[in-house]
Amino acid sequence: MPHDYSRTDRIAEQIKRELAQLIRTHVKDPRVGMVAILDVKVTKDLSQAKVFFDMLDADSHSDCEKGLNNAAGFLRRELGRTIQLRATPALKFIYDDTELKANQLSHLIDQAVASDRKEDGDQD
Repeated sequence: MPHDYSRTDRIAEQIKRELAQLIRTHVKDPRVGMVAILDVKVTKDLSQAKVFFDMLDADSHSDCEKGLNNAAGFLRRELGRTIQLRATPALKFIYDDTELKANQLSHLIDQAVASDRKEDGDQD
C-alpha cells in the first residue's frame, strides 16, 4: 500500500510544529516579533528546509527574516534534540507575502466591481 503522505511531508509538518514552539519560547532576538510559520519545504535528501513565514508587522519583515536566519543554527540544534533524525536539515527562512498580495488583489477586484455597478446605474 503506497503512502499518501510521504516521509518528507511528515518531517516537514513536524519541523513546522516544533519551529513554531521554539521561536515562540526560545528566540529572544528583538527583530523577531509575532511570527507564523506557514509552510516548510524539505528537500528529498533532508539536507535543507525552506521555512516560509508571515508576521503581523509586514513593514519589518526584512529585519525579522535576518533575525530568524541568524538564529537558524540555534534552531537547527534545538530541532535536532527534539526530532530523531540522522541529520537535521539546514534552515532557510523566507518571508511569504502571498496573503498580503491576495488581500490587495481582492481589494482591486472589489473596486472594479463597484465601479462597474456604478456605471451600469448611471446608464439606466
